[in-house]
Amino acid sequence: MRCIEIATFGPPEGLRLAQRPDPVAGPGEVLIAVRAAGVNRPDVIQRYGKYPPPPGASDIPGLEVAGTVRAVGPGVARWKPGDQVCALVSGGGYAELSV
Repeated sequence: MRCIEIATFGPPEGLRLAQRPDPVAGPGEVLIAVRAAGVNRPDVIQRYGKYPPPPGASDIPGLEVAGTVRAVGPGVARWKPGDQVCALVSGGGYAELSV
């Protein structure tokens, strides 16, 4: 999948388009085909190197996404592929796919 990485900390020019493996929905998670990603203050602070992702979270920035559920992980009963969703995620929103 395509995503945006922080190549160098600082202004937006430090972001770059990259290729990463597709994420996989784990227990209690959904995999979202991202249609839109928000840009919020923590994303900007992360871009400057002052807001590290929490342990286990993606280093790809982006905490807000909207899109369509592509797959569900074990234990997910409320959502199904094809559902339209918006979500707050722990990271990884600046990508084609996010969990």
